[in-house]
Amino acid sequence: MRRGWTTGACATAATRAALSALMGRGFPAQVTITLPRGETPVFALAETASGPGWAEAGVVKDAGDDPDVTHGALIRARLRFGPPGSGVSFRAGEGVGMVTRPGLPVPVGEPAINPVPRQMMAQVVAEDAPGRDVEITLSIPGGAALAAKTWNPRLGIAGGLSVLGTTGIVRPFSCAAWIASIHRGVDVARAAGLTHVAGCTGATSERVVQGLHGLPDHAMLDMGDFAGGLLKYLARHPVARLTIGGGIGKMAKLAQGATDLHSGRSQVDMAALGRLAGQPLEGVNTALEALERCGPALGAAVAAAARARAEALLAGTGIAVDTVVIDRAGTIVGRA
Repeated sequence: MRRGWTTGACATAATRAALSALMGRGFPAQVTITLPRGETPVFALAETASGPGWAEAGVVKDAGDDPDVTHGALIRARLRFGPPGSGVSFRAGEGVGMVTRPGLPVPVGEPAINPVPRQMMAQVVAEDAPGRDVEITLSIPGGAALAAKTWNPRLGIAGGLSVLGTTGIVRPFSCAAWIASIHRGVDVARAAGLTHVAGCTGATSERVVQGLHGLPDHAMLDMGDFAGGLLKYLARHPVARLTIGGGIGKMAKLAQGATDLHSGRSQVDMAALGRLAGQPLEGVNTALEALERCGPALGAAVAAAARARAEALLAGTGIAVDTVVIDRAGTIVGRA
C-alpha cells in the first residue's frame, strides 16, 4: 500500500520553504527535506504568503493509503526572526493544540509539536539560516474540528491537533501507531496521579465501564483489539487498578489466551468455549449465540477466565484487575 508523510514532515517542508523567503531567497517551486532515517522526500507547496518581517508556506498532507484523519489537511508554517538569543521557538496557530496535562513528550503549556518534528525544523534552520533566531508558528486550518475525532481531548491536548511523527513516514494501518497511543494514554494517566484506569474493546463497552466506575475521560485507555499492547506496557508502568471491558466475543478470545483480539488475527475457539460453559455448543457459530444459549453463567465464566489471563500477564506488578463483559446492547452479562 502507498505510504504517506506525517504532519511533522509536512511542517518541516513548509518551514524550509518559508525560511527561504524570509532569508530573501524567495519561495522554491518545491522543497526537499531529510527525514530522520535519511529519506529525502520532495514536497509541493500548496500556498505561500509573505509580509513585513514574516513569510509562510503551506503543504497539503498526503497520508498515503492510511485512514489518517489529517489526510488532505493544510499544514502551514509562518516564520519570523526571533529576539537575539531565543534560538528556534515554536508557537501554536489555528488548529494546533496546546498541552494541558503532564505525561506527554512535550511539557504542559507548550504547543503540541512533538520532539522529533521540533528537531527536524530546528535542523532546517541550522542548515539554511545558521546562527539565526527564528520563531515558527504552525497552524492547521480546521484542526480543532479534526482533533475532536482523535484522542487528543482525552490526552489533555486542547484546541487542536498534534504535530506528530518519529520517522516522517506514515505507514498504512499502523498497529504500532495505535499501540503507541495506548502507551501515551497510560503515561498521561500516571502523570495525573490516577490509580484506576480502564481498557475497553469498543465504544459501547467503554461507555458501560466508564459509567460503572465513574472514571474520567483520561482514565479510559483506547485498548481496542490491542489487549497485549496495553497489558505489556502496564506491566512496566503499573497503576493500582485496571478494568478491562468488552463484548462477549473479544473477551472470550482474551479468556482463551489471545492478546490481539482483531477478527483477522484471532478467533473464538468454540470447543474451548463449550468447555468453559460446561455444555456442548454444537451448531453455535458465535460467542454471542453461545451466550444466548447458555445465559449469564457463560458471561461470568468468560469474565473470570479473561481476568485470570490478564493477571498472568501482570504477575508481580501488584495491579488489581477486574473484568466486565457485555452483550451487543451494552448490558453487563459477566463481571469478575
